[in-house]
Amino acid sequence: MAFNIALLDIIACPLCKGRLKLDKQQSRLICSFDRLAFPVKQDIPVLLATEAQELTPTEAETWASS
Repeated sequence: MAFNIALLDIIACPLCKGRLKLDKQQSRLICSFDRLAFPVKQDIPVLLATEAQELTPTEAETWASS
């Protein structure tokens, strides 16, 4: 079973409460505002600040424009 993209309509960034974007290639959810990536493990989003990784400046710019 793959990550259900319909969840993107109801889940939000745990820090800023903003919308998240799905990065299918790296299996993570992106918050453009906070410049963070939250992992998706076994099709379950891990929305913990301690698990988030900062986006590189290049990644942040790419995701901000998408």
